Amino acid sequence: MNDFEVPEGIDVLRVFCGPDGRHGNALGVVRDGRRYPGNESRQALARKLGFSETVFVDDPERGTVDIRTPGLRLPFAGHPLVGAAWLLDLEVLELPVGDVTARQDGEFTWITARPEWAPPRTLERYASVAEVEALTEPPPGEGWLYVWAWEDEAAGRVRARAFPRRHDERGDSRSSGAGARTGGVDEDEATGAAAMLLSAELGRALNIRQGRGSQILTAPAPDGTMEIGGRVLLVVAS
Repeated sequence: MNDFEVPEGIDVLRVFCGPDGRHGNALGVVRDGRRYPGNESRQALARKLGFSETVFVDDPERGTVDIRTPGLRLPFAGHPLVGAAWLLDLEVLELPVGDVTARQDGEFTWITARPEWAPPRTLERYASVAEVEALTEPPPGEGWLYVWAWEDEAAGRVRARAFPRRHDERGDSRSSGAGARTGGVDEDEATGAAAMLLSAELGRALNIRQGRGSQILTAPAPDGTMEIGGRVLLVVAS
């Protein structure tokens, strides 16, 4: 995030925190979207905040939300919806792609969505956790890449890292604020949409450790939908 005071009326969360409460992806939530009524004002605020995503709440009762990156509007994204559902205590979120249901289960907040709503990701399996952790720069290529390896295949435990790289749907990660810099690497700390796609591809529930120590849980349903769950912490209250 840029070095400035968060404007009034905006909550800052961390979504998909690890068991120790650390890490997770930062998220801004504008509780009253009417304060930023147009596309230009919303994009300007998203750029100013510098988070990978910012959520504008247009109707808190119906759960109508608008998700913005610093460069554009997204029809769906995982961690913004988990965060908004937790903060607003909503059971349904209305999106352009369809309704997303949500539930609380102890320390975890879950949303249910369809994998086809997620933007395309390249999912690349590595032979070992050590290979995933040894990356010191994004692997060559363009487009959004999710690298992963089994920590414990029988238990569904996965080690993953995500690299927006260049020319993905969020724009240039080095200039848009879409990726966090971790050890000199442009990297997304916790990616619900990619976790959902990986779970759909493997056809099983997963417990994913991503980035520096974020945790994402997934659970496929018989009707083709997917649950994504994680911990949410409030960093700045409006």
